[in-house]
Amino acid sequence: MKHILIVVDMQNDFVDGVLGSPEAVAILPAVTDKIEGHEGKIIFTRDTHGEDYMNTREGKYLPVPHCIEGTKGWEIKDEVWSAAKGKPSVEIIDKPTFGSTRLSELLIQLHEQGLVETVTLIGVCTDICVISNAMLIKAALPEIDVVVDAACCAGVTPQSHENALSAMAVCQIIVENKL
Repeated sequence: MKHILIVVDMQNDFVDGVLGSPEAVAILPAVTDKIEGHEGKIIFTRDTHGEDYMNTREGKYLPVPHCIEGTKGWEIKDEVWSAAKGKPSVEIIDKPTFGSTRLSELLIQLHEQGLVETVTLIGVCTDICVISNAMLIKAALPEIDVVVDAACCAGVTPQSHENALSAMAVCQIIVENKL
């Protein structure tokens, strides 16, 4: 259980919904394979907004209602969630913004118990939520390996995906499977 897999925001709205992209759809097989092959703890993050989203700071800058709690768009993609069925240790963390301090706090607790050596992040969007969480984790646990599997991530655009991967690599986050 010392290798933890973080599946970032693989929700309907980000894959093929209101903020979806062909790149997000394209990574689905790699994401499900990665989850199915993972032996340790898996933590899903779920972007979670309320009905008042358009009145929030994020809503003012990204005026597209998405991942409204309880809607189909908020749910984790069926095939992604199904890939985790039967796994012994799966958890979901709802997060109201790009990065989750709750996720970092959980990883710190697990690390203090000797249960974390490596964290791998996959999911969407590379350039917003993946990078935000990777940086928070790296700051919270600077001595563990923080890995991002580029083949299992998609950004808002291919260029912003590449920019985020480059930024993470400079910050000593290990980027694997970069084309």
